[in-house]
Amino acid sequence: MPATSLVVGYDELAALKLLALDGALESEVKVSCADLADRLDASNQTASRRLQRLDDAGLITREIVSNGQWVAITDDGEWELKREYEDYRRIFENLSGVDLSGTVTGGMGEGKHYISLSGYMEQFIERLGYEPYPGTLNVELTDESVRARSAMNALDPVPIDAWEDGDRTYGPAVCYPAAIETTNGDSYEPVHVISPERTHHDEDQLELIAESKLRDELELDDGEHVTVHIEEVQ
Repeated sequence: MPATSLVVGYDELAALKLLALDGALESEVKVSCADLADRLDASNQTASRRLQRLDDAGLITREIVSNGQWVAITDDGEWELKREYEDYRRIFENLSGVDLSGTVTGGMGEGKHYISLSGYMEQFIERLGYEPYPGTLNVELTDESVRARSAMNALDPVPIDAWEDGDRTYGPAVCYPAAIETTNGDSYEPVHVISPERTHHDEDQLELIAESKLRDELELDDGEHVTVHIEEVQ
């Protein structure tokens, strides 16, 4: 479960927000360091450094020209802004959970391998309170739920630490407490949404773990609709 993310500071995020307000999420925008510096109440050199750090972190792309630079925010940059947005939503809207919907889909079989590894399993038993079935239920999210998924960033997950087995290092993950409900009203809990820590890839997919095999417990086939109610850690 490898997951890495180059983290930038609040100063860089402030610059990223201004670029987004100028339209850099939709297309390239022309930026001058002098103008950006004035809006950031900083020097030209400081504004230039912040753009360089955003570029180094892969949050923007830049093309430097004679009278400025063309800048666009990348998918990674958009995700960083969404993380900030969800923090503010949590402050002002008192969020305690999020509901995501989608359809059951077949996985690649990797979940069974990783869930069964002792370094993860021991933590699952200790921190989740049960021994997960060796496999995951995969849910392909609707477009609306893909957009809503970023609200999970405002919730506190259960951390699963990285570990080593002597041959390789296995990355950290996070688990969000949840319940799953079918269209006919059947439900099962507790389940956990499991995701590599600090990643936003495959945002259209959820992987769920539970003590039992969810397909059997809820009689689920590929293509069936389910809703996952994700909760704050108590």
